[in-house]
Amino acid sequence: MSTNFVRYSQAGTTSYGILEGDTIQELKQSYFLGAESSGRSHKLSSVKLLSPCEPSKVIAVGLNYKSHLEGEPAPAQPGIFLKLPTCVIAPEDNIVFPPGAEDVHYEGEMVVVIGKKASRVSKNDATNVVFGVTCGNDVSERRWQDNDMQWFRGKACDTFGPLGPAIVTGLNYGDLLLQTRLNGEIRQKQRTSDLLFDVPTIVSFISQFVTLYPGDVIFTGTPGSTKAMKSGDVIEIELEGVGILRNRIA
Repeated sequence: MSTNFVRYSQAGTTSYGILEGDTIQELKQSYFLGAESSGRSHKLSSVKLLSPCEPSKVIAVGLNYKSHLEGEPAPAQPGIFLKLPTCVIAPEDNIVFPPGAEDVHYEGEMVVVIGKKASRVSKNDATNVVFGVTCGNDVSERRWQDNDMQWFRGKACDTFGPLGPAIVTGLNYGDLLLQTRLNGEIRQKQRTSDLLFDVPTIVSFISQFVTLYPGDVIFTGTPGSTKAMKSGDVIEIELEGVGILRNRIA
């Protein structure tokens, strides 16, 4: 059984809930602290979905599908880089290109959400600290990514980290269909079973060096090739069992 957890705002108040069809069952507190119902419910159409968590860290894995290697050899260990918490935006929020950005690409990804404090966990224990998964778009400015000393501008600009619509628990995240659509056309399509480094490997590896906290997120990598987006484009990331993360380019 899977459960869809959402974070949302209504009348200026931020709340957490469980999405069941088109109805949200409100929780008394963050789902990272428990899932006790408040007894209230809301129609999905009456609220604004927010990013499903507020991470202290946004970590990402590069070159994690063979189809994205472009002829390069597979890495010997997960290739980790950092985005910034300030890059995170919600479903339906606009992606805004910063000044000078000319080659901004989508990267549809499955994103792991941490549910427990984790430091130096083993691969066998790694699944115990994963809360669930959501959709993510690792928006990337390719010129800056290629030419800057670090990927600060290329990966971590404001609005370069859309997340949502929900965090879903109870899925077999080792084998989910991931798709990216640009203006309705499928541009990326692959199963997460094709990840070069699976979720337990990634979580364990990262936790050897930094402590992970509830709500922290890990982008697990993008498949295939990507292309530049332009103003007015609509980008959709769909992960089987999770839903669709939709954003427009401002």
